[in-house]
This record gives sequence, structure tokens and C-alpha cells, in this order.
Amino acid sequence: MKKSQLKFVNTIFLASSLFVAIGCQNQAEKAELDKFKAAAQIQEQNKEIVREVINAIDSGDLDKLGNLLSDDFALYSPGSLQPWRKEALFQARNTHFAAFPDWIHKIEIMVAEGDKVAVKLTQYGTHKAKYNGIEPTSKYVTVPATHIMMIVNGKVKEWWALEDNLGLMTQLGMELKPKENKK
Repeated sequence: MKKSQLKFVNTIFLASSLFVAIGCQNQAEKAELDKFKAAAQIQEQNKEIVREVINAIDSGDLDKLGNLLSDDFALYSPGSLQPWRKEALFQARNTHFAAFPDWIHKIEIMVAEGDKVAVKLTQYGTHKAKYNGIEPTSKYVTVPATHIMMIVNGKVKEWWALEDNLGLMTQLGMELKPKENKK
């Protein structure tokens, strides 16, 4: 083979090898990108489920709320000795909204990672009926909260709620004072 023909064959071989390598690299990159897109899509779906849960609570649609919670649902909150199940959540929602009929949740930040969605929100409402032993004050209250929900198979399985309940009670006129010592 002549030198020029050998050079031509080598160039074709190198070019072919380069195209194959680029093609393989692009397939690996495409697979990684597809995986990332699928995870992002699931996280967006999970965020939408959390929005629907909060809207169902605000609107009082307990049937919809029940359908958004898994059968083995559990809500964990400071001060609760046992996790709340669906019925306990429904009862607490109804008791709270009886005292604060205009109660609403405003989502400020929502972040999803994997099967968990974290929500920073502020709750607002007017105290119109007796609540935890406190007679109606007609005060408009603001309560910040942070919630984390774990979504499994399109339903909320676990929910961790951290709310400023002491701040709520203080806004309603409760005073915090030390216990008196008994001598």
C-alpha cells in the first residue's frame, strides 16, 4: 500500500473510531439525562400532591384528603406521643377550622428531593370560637410552619409537622409564666 493510501485508511479508521466513541458517550449522557428528567418529573408530581393535600385541608374536602393519604399514613408532631392516623388528622382539622373558619395555608417555599417534599408555609385565621379552652378573641393570627411529607406510590405515607403552637396561643392571649414552687 502506498503511503498516501495508508494515511487515508488510518484517517478513516480514526474518524470511525471517534464517531463510535462520541456515539457511545452521547448514549451514556442521554441515559443519565433521561434518568435526571424522570427524577425531576416525579419530584414535581410529589410537589403537586402536597399542594393538593393542603388545598383539601383548606377547603374541607376530607374525601379528597383521605384519597391523598396512604392506608398506613402517619403524621408526627412535637408533643404527640403517638403518630396521628387519618381519622385523627380529620378530627383535628375540623376542630381547628371550627375555631378558625377562615384558616388558610400560604405556601412560601417548597423543595422536593427523592420521595420527600419540604414546605415552609404560613397559616392565617381569625379566632371565632372556643379553642383549647380559650374563648373567642376575634384576633387574626399568623402561624409559621414547616412540614415534610414522604410520598409513596402517589400518596402521603408519612408527614412531619413543626408549627409554632406556642406563638399561636400567645397571640390568643395565653401568658407563659413559671410554675409556682410548692413548699
